[in-house]
Amino acid sequence: MNVTSDEQEKQVVSRQRVADHGEVYTAKREVNAMLDLVKEETERIDSRFLEPACGTGNFLVEILNRKMEVVKRRFAHNRFEYDLASAQAVSSIYGIELLPDNVENCRERLFLQYLDTYRQHLSADASPKLKRGIKFLLTKNIICGDALTMLQEDGTPITFCEWTFIGMEGKVKRRDFELAELLRNVEFDKPKPGEYGNLFSDLDEPVFMPLPKREYPLTDYMKLPDAENA
Repeated sequence: MNVTSDEQEKQVVSRQRVADHGEVYTAKREVNAMLDLVKEETERIDSRFLEPACGTGNFLVEILNRKMEVVKRRFAHNRFEYDLASAQAVSSIYGIELLPDNVENCRERLFLQYLDTYRQHLSADASPKLKRGIKFLLTKNIICGDALTMLQEDGTPITFCEWTFIGMEGKVKRRDFELAELLRNVEFDKPKPGEYGNLFSDLDEPVFMPLPKREYPLTDYMKLPDAENA
């Protein structure tokens, strides 16, 4: 389903959806004002963002725009480096949305925005392999589920992929974490080996270290879709 610019600016799709789901979109002006409060983070390519009620992606699209401008400034002179950095930018953006049609719209908006920006920056189209990889990342990062229950629409736990890009070699380490585990508030007296520990907290406080549900071998970022069931 294509989303027009007029539809993107609408704050209410229908009264019924407001009544049923409390669905009201944030206008672009407010989106930018809120993101300006964390401006430095929005301009870090690898800084991760999660929108727990992302709708059709008003916040996420603007975050992607900001990150892609940084990619352009730093890497537009080298297409390999630009491709890699732009994929990392996409991989850092996460969303949860209750309504399936919004999920599809959000993924499509981010994908089309990525392609448009790519063409503007490089005066060329992204390769088929890169397009496939970007679509895969968006499928994994924009999830249909309930951020309150932390369950997907099929009742399984919401699970996010952590994508760690290793240098500029084009290799990625993937680890999957359940959202409930990431957000778990744990009280403890002594660290458990491999699970808890002090991660150099400024206040010398213990920090919870969640364990991944699954880890994948180091993979070329263009081949991430193929490693899914490897």
